[in-house]
Amino acid sequence: MKISTKGRYGIRLMLSLALHYEQGTLSLKAIAKEQDISEKYLEQIVNPLTKCGLVQSYRGAQGGYLLTRPPKEITIGEILRILEGSLSPVDCVDNPTCPNSDSCASLSIWKKMKDALDDVVDNITLADLAEEHREKHHV
Repeated sequence: MKISTKGRYGIRLMLSLALHYEQGTLSLKAIAKEQDISEKYLEQIVNPLTKCGLVQSYRGAQGGYLLTRPPKEITIGEILRILEGSLSPVDCVDNPTCPNSDSCASLSIWKKMKDALDDVVDNITLADLAEEHREKHHV
């Protein structure tokens, strides 16, 4: 399974919001500059994050975006599922409608892969990612 550009950039957008969490709103222009991502592309990514309640938008001169919860309460898995959908390596893990699912030997492999991936992304928070970023950039 590959994470799309939308998922990767979405994590970076959310990382910027986490890094500036205590400082008020952050504009998409500032995020675009900080993360070296097109502002137009960020507009497409922030919409589903706003609709799902992870991000709040504010209009006006001091407008921008804020996380709706502290970074330690938002997991990477939550973000990826909003932007990417299911993280299953194959459809039959989420939708076992295949007539061979009862006798399929490989289904257990796909389930284990999904469980392992879920375990990783559901146990890393934006706060963890922000801390790693600060360590790498000596901030």
